[in-house]
Formats: sequence, C-alpha cells, structure tokens
Amino acid sequence: MKTLRIAAAAALLVLSAAGHAAAVDDFKALLDEHWEWTLSNSPLLASSLGDRRYNDRWEDQSLAAIERRHDETAEFLRRVYAIERASLPEAEQLNYELFRRQLQDDVDSHKFSGYLMPFFHRGGVQSLENVTTRLPLTSAQDYDDWLARMSKIDEVIEQHIDLAEAGRKRDIMAPQVLMQRVAPQLALQLVDSAEQSPFYRIFVDLPDAIPATEQERLQSEALAIIDKTVLPAYQKLARYFGDTYLPAARASIGQSALPNGSAWYEFLARSFTTTRMTPDEIHRLGLEEVKRIRGEMQQVIDELEFAGSFQEFLDFLRTDSQFYFDNPDDLYEAYLATSKRIDPELVKLFGVLPRMPYGVKPIPDSIAPDTTTAYYSRPAADGSRAGIYWVNLYKPEVRPKYEIEVLSVHEAMPGHHLQIALQQELGDMPQFRRFLGFTAFVEGWGLYSERLGYDLGLYEDPYSRFGQLTYDMWRAVRLVVDTGMHYRGWTRQQAIDFFKDNAAKTEHDIVNEIDRYIAMPGQALAYKIGQLKILRLRERAERRLGDKFDVRAFHDALLGGGALPLDILEQRMDAWLATQT
Repeated sequence: MKTLRIAAAAALLVLSAAGHAAAVDDFKALLDEHWEWTLSNSPLLASSLGDRRYNDRWEDQSLAAIERRHDETAEFLRRVYAIERASLPEAEQLNYELFRRQLQDDVDSHKFSGYLMPFFHRGGVQSLENVTTRLPLTSAQDYDDWLARMSKIDEVIEQHIDLAEAGRKRDIMAPQVLMQRVAPQLALQLVDSAEQSPFYRIFVDLPDAIPATEQERLQSEALAIIDKTVLPAYQKLARYFGDTYLPAARASIGQSALPNGSAWYEFLARSFTTTRMTPDEIHRLGLEEVKRIRGEMQQVIDELEFAGSFQEFLDFLRTDSQFYFDNPDDLYEAYLATSKRIDPELVKLFGVLPRMPYGVKPIPDSIAPDTTTAYYSRPAADGSRAGIYWVNLYKPEVRPKYEIEVLSVHEAMPGHHLQIALQQELGDMPQFRRFLGFTAFVEGWGLYSERLGYDLGLYEDPYSRFGQLTYDMWRAVRLVVDTGMHYRGWTRQQAIDFFKDNAAKTEHDIVNEIDRYIAMPGQALAYKIGQLKILRLRERAERRLGDKFDVRAFHDALLGGGALPLDILEQRMDAWLATQT
C-alpha cells in the first residue's frame, strides 16, 4: 500500500512538472506572438530598432484599425489571465506581471479615446520628414523603402483628419494654445516646388556607397512622389487644419475639461508614476519638494554673497550675458566637450557599462523653436544606429551655460543612454522588456543621475551647482503645475508664474515646458516620483550596509532588471539587499 502511495505521489509530481513546463512554454509563446504583433502593428518602432521588415509601411491609424488593435490587445490580456501565474518559475512570474500590467494599461486607456487628438505641437504628422532621423539609411534599398513610405503620406494625413474630425464631433479637442504652434510648423511643408520640400533634403547628398545612376533614380523618384503625393496631401491638411480644426480647438488647457477628464487624469497619474498616489497627494508632495529645494538654492546664493532677493538672483541668471553663448556653434561645442569629460569617469560608479555608443546632434530646425532643451533617442537594436543626445541650439541666448552639465548627465551618460542601452543589451529577457519601459523608472533614473554629477567631478562652479538644483526644482515644480492645470483648475499663466518664481530657467524654456505638460498630461509626474523612490532605496542600502555599501554594485543591481514599476523595483532591491548583509 505504501508503495502505491509513493508511486501515486511520484506520478503527481511528474504531472505537476509537466503542467509547469507547459505553462512556461505557453507563456513564452504568447510573449513571442505579442512581440511580433507589436512590430507588425508599429512599423516605425520596428524600423527604429533596426528591423527592416516593415520599412515601407506606416502604422494604420484608421478608426477601424485602432478598434481592431484594442480588441486584439484585450484578447492577449484574456490569454494572459488564462495562464496560472503560480505555475511559472519566479523569473517568469515577473515577466508575467510586467506583461499583464502593460496590456491592462493599454486596454484601460482606450476608453478615454485619446487617439482622437492626433495633432502634437512637438512633432508629428506636420513634420514626418523627421522620421528619417530614426531610420537606417545606408543603402539604396533603405531609400527605396522610404520612398514607399513617402508615397503613402496622403493616407497617413487622411487618417489624421478622420481622427481629428471624430474628436471634434465628440468634444475631444486639443487646446488651441498648442494648436497655434502647429500651424507654422505645417506651413513649412507648403513650398512651391518639390526641391524645396523638407522631404527632399535627405536625397540631396546620398551615401557614396550608392552608385551614381542609383542616386539619380532615387532623386528623380523622390521629386515625383513629393510633387504628386506629398505636397497635395499637406495642402489638404493645411486647409482642414486652418479652416476647421484650429478655430474649433478648445480654449481650456486642463485634462479635466475633457469628457470624463478628471478620471482620465487620475488614470494617467497612476499609469505614469506606477503608484496609487492621487493627483492631490502628488500636488502636496510637489509643494514640499519645492520648499526643500528652495532652501538649498538659497544656500548657494548666500555662498555667492549675492546682495539681492531670490527673484533678483533668478533675473540675474536669466539676463546676464556671461551665462550664455552668442552663437549655436559654441553652444554645441560645449555640449560635446561636457559629454567627453563625463564618459571616462563612469567606471567610478558602474561595474557594467553599455557597449553601444551615443552621439550628440542638434535638434532639427523645423521643431527646435517649439520643443524642449534636449531629449534622447535610443540606439537601434541591431547596432546600426547609436543612441542620440539631441540638443536644442535655437536661440543660444536663452540656453544657460550652467545647465549644460546637468542636462548632459540626464539625457546621455549616466542617464538615459546608459540605462536604455544597457536594457537593450540584457541577455535572457523577453523582447518587450528590452525595448519598452515604465516612465517612472526611466525618467526617475535620469533625474537621479543628475545628482551623480557630483561624483563625476561636475558642478564645481557654484553656478553649475545652482543649475543642478534648478533642474531638481524644475521636476518638483512639475508635480505642482501638472496637477494644478489638469486637476485643480489652474490657468496656463498661473503655471508659468509658479515656474518662474521658483526656477532659474529662461522664460522661453518655461513656456515651452508648460505647453509640453498641457500636451502630455501626467507624464511629467514620473520624474520626481521615480527619483525619490531610487534615492530612498539607496539611502536604505547605505544605512543597512554601512562601510560595505558599494555604489557600483547598487547601480548594477538597480539597472540589471531593466525598467520596472516602482513597487516591483523596491521588491527587487530589497531582495538584492538581503544578499549583501
């Protein structure tokens, strides 16, 4: 009898193991299927990662396609829930939870119909030629693929008009103050000849590796497509935008003014911060941080023995010529020099550095006046394109020298490039984790990295130290003004004034920043929330480990799992800390 019980137990173990193996296989197959679905439905993402299979396509943004993708995403989510999480090994349980959250967020966001506001003042359909900055363009085939995309621009524009019209009829409209910025960007497409089109610029000087006869063919075809398709499509868009959409754009700026807007903003706050914090709680945290950082800024002012008030010191920084370059070339050289100075110092703080390099490039002229001081774009997965730290050279007289160090550590190294490139190079990890992320982690790391500048030999000048504090204050201000405008009824001018009263950024930058927050509600909350979590995790580790604390090991552990929601990041770092004591 005992032998039978043992045999039965053994059989159950075999069946259980087989069941676990089957669940793992099913889950991995689902992840692979969804990743392929993602790439096929997001051709620009695929191209930017170096996957050339969809290089001749745009994303289908028709209303029917958007509904189809929503239904398919909901089905993927149903299939995830059909897999028993407990039957997966620990590593796969983490993948399960991250995948589930990603899908759930996508499904939950659909009901708000944000896709019915398709125009974006910081780039988009009005400047599609800038897509080429994220594409591999080295061979004749690459240019042929781009020609194929160009030949379908009329379809892209038609879909944008359809979405905008559907939004107009449902009162889901973008703020007029932002749409007024789109109009002059769109006007850049309204040229008299194909040769003058922004779309022709990349065909003027083609790579030497392309034979001369092929270059002539590509140029001839480009001119024909621009003349036949691109220019008429943009003329149609300009008529619709100027005559119909812009006059109907809403006077309000806050998300709460839209249908179901307050609930929409509450969802965005949770999604971007990966917390359960309410907008009111975030607003209060922002006010506390502003007060704390203001005290640190005052210490620097006292050290400089500046005789005036806090506001007079900010005015001094905004207006004194010693803090600005008078031409874009010198500003660009300063960005390059700072980046080169940082790179050799990174081994002090990191045991693992990315293999992929990065470059520093000027933001395209067509969008520079309406966008922020800098941003980063990830490298291609196949190594065909480095990461890019894009810097704004428009109006160098409004771009302070004391911001260059802190901006560079955030956007390039050890900020976005280090974190994102490392994540792409992680080995045994599903593709969705290598290339997608959670804003609170990604931007929280970028803001945390700004403080690492002290360890890298930066901020030796008190004005640069004030620049670092200005950037920390900038992200604290975001918590206040973003929730203020989108949830508490603040006006745009209230937000601008609060920003000006507390940070030394120039008014041009402040206005651009406020308009960014209006256009991207909730996104700006992620930076400070993520930074504070990482700082608390580091303080906890330093307190428990004392002299045994190794900052390189801490950073490697923090970055070693890729971008994570903040609650899961805390669990990961607590588990790491348990192995260190």
